[in-house]
Amino acid sequence: MVTVENSDAVFPAGTVEGVEFARRVPLPPPRPFLDTLRANLKETLFPDDPFQQFKNETGSRRFLVGLKYFFPVFQWAPRYNLSLLRSDLVAGFTIASLAIPQGISYAKLANLPPVLGLYSSFVPPMVYAVMGSSKDLAVGTVAVPSLLIASMLGKDVPPSQNPTLYVHLVFTATFFAGVFQASLGLLRLGFIVDFLSHATIVGFMGGAATVVCLQQLKGMLGLQHFTTATDLISVMESVFTQTHQWRWESVVLGSCFLFFLLLTRFLSKKGPKFFWISAAAPLTSVILGSLVVYLTHAENHGVQVIGYLKKGLNPPSLSNLVLSAPHMMVALKTGIITGIIALAEGIAVGRSFAMFKNYHIDGNKEMIAFGTMNIAGSLTSCYLTTGPFSRSAVNYNAGCKTALSNVVMAVTVMVTLLFLTPLFHYTPLVVLSAIIISAIAGLIDYEAALHLWQVDKIDFCVCMGAYLGVVFGSIEIGLVIAVAVSMLRILLFVARPRTTVLGNIPNSSTYRRMDQYSAAQSVPGVLIIRIDAPIYFANVSYLRERITRWTNEEEDMLKSKAETSLHYVILDMGAVGSIDSSGTGMLKEVKESLGRRGLQLVLANPGSEAMKKMDKSKVLETIGQEWIFLTVGEAAAACNFMLCTCKSGMVDEAERENIV
Repeated sequence: MVTVENSDAVFPAGTVEGVEFARRVPLPPPRPFLDTLRANLKETLFPDDPFQQFKNETGSRRFLVGLKYFFPVFQWAPRYNLSLLRSDLVAGFTIASLAIPQGISYAKLANLPPVLGLYSSFVPPMVYAVMGSSKDLAVGTVAVPSLLIASMLGKDVPPSQNPTLYVHLVFTATFFAGVFQASLGLLRLGFIVDFLSHATIVGFMGGAATVVCLQQLKGMLGLQHFTTATDLISVMESVFTQTHQWRWESVVLGSCFLFFLLLTRFLSKKGPKFFWISAAAPLTSVILGSLVVYLTHAENHGVQVIGYLKKGLNPPSLSNLVLSAPHMMVALKTGIITGIIALAEGIAVGRSFAMFKNYHIDGNKEMIAFGTMNIAGSLTSCYLTTGPFSRSAVNYNAGCKTALSNVVMAVTVMVTLLFLTPLFHYTPLVVLSAIIISAIAGLIDYEAALHLWQVDKIDFCVCMGAYLGVVFGSIEIGLVIAVAVSMLRILLFVARPRTTVLGNIPNSSTYRRMDQYSAAQSVPGVLIIRIDAPIYFANVSYLRERITRWTNEEEDMLKSKAETSLHYVILDMGAVGSIDSSGTGMLKEVKESLGRRGLQLVLANPGSEAMKKMDKSKVLETIGQEWIFLTVGEAAAACNFMLCTCKSGMVDEAERENIV
């Protein structure tokens, strides 16, 4: 036990049982409802204050500022020079060498004609170069959304049975994804993406990467028929029930190229200057694989090749969008889910490289840019694109300076579409499978999972729930499990907020958690409880019961030790950022419940919002303004002072009775 000293020097103004003090907790000044609503909306939707740059600007200047805001190209283009161009040319050609084979590979992963992967590396990067705010992001197709598209749309319309309708649904899903992404940015709702926690993304991406690698067994083994399911059991069953159809030629060729690609990835990690080894490896593999097939006529011995690729630029696809029943809803669902995944990956990658170069990425502007480029892509025979990590890392290491590197890449792809597509006729599919496996294997981040286990077991469970759901169920199931567990955790934090008992650090006015600070000591006759969350309807029942339980436990402990009985219960409200009507009602009930037991409720450090709500709901009147204190130290000192005063009065009364 500890006795608080100098208690008569720190109290709020007012009278507590006849004793006057010096300070009191003021009520916040009244504020019109519309002003409060406007301020809350601004903090929710505009935390970065995007209108700051428009202040003190008028007329044409305001228009120019707005133009630069939505089209960042007008910010860096006027300052562009030959030195920047040289760097962007090198970076653009480098990522083009990676984008071409990856584009073809990921299109096959999405069960699409390979040329659509090249289309998707032409138009969207041009749009992003104008509207994107990242200097390092390299735009293109990615593995996980490609597999999601194949998984979700393939269930409704199998691409082998109706390839034309399937392709049209892919364009439609891409259109809806773009509209959804742009809407989130325009409505400033980017915080929705934040519900995909780091643990969720690690588990989901790892599971999706595992599934993608398993799907490539079809190409690596040279199988003609393969399951459309993505779960581990179905894939393994499909593989081992067709052992008689395995092609040793495909196995040997695929293993050699996979070893080559993994070796180049290993060598490129030796230092930033070796990045080009890994960057050039996919295109080198395509060239070498095509030569091997052409010279040995391996296509006649079971090695499947890409075949004919149509020359020419992207044809328009507006008329191909499916905007009517019965297939529109599955395209809408696919577009929203893949759009969220693409946003989460693209924004995370952009912010990572922006941190390295010390510049800022506006998430909402990026959403508008992603949405616009996917809308434009859906109208020009492209499917979903974002900013993949592997391609962006190559772009960063190649020394890109601005988003013009995306334009250089797009122009290179355009030349390929116009003149070079016949060269890909003999490209073996097994090489594309090897490219996908080598590119996607890095997404299985087991080190991050181990770190989650060490830091936060619940986050690890979220991660593993997502991973196992994807691997043993489906990508949709894994995503639902991860988001559901994350939401459940949020609800538990809200519905079961942490409450702790505080004690005094000796020889100070500091109060800290007694379960953390062994030196902290309780104040005789006073129980101090800290509430570490806003008080809402969802947690008032729990808080009421938890305060009662803390009180009962404290009284039982004092009785067992035959010490001073409990007289005061102090609630530290420093972490209570807000309170609703249910919360104010709970405080009234706690006050009445404690009063019936002869205990006084005391509040310490209430915020302005809490004070305003408690004043309007008459809670302050019920508790008494004199029992509201600025700090826990002042509240404890006041309670200790009153206990000493009462004891002194009782002693004086007893002495008078003895004299009589």
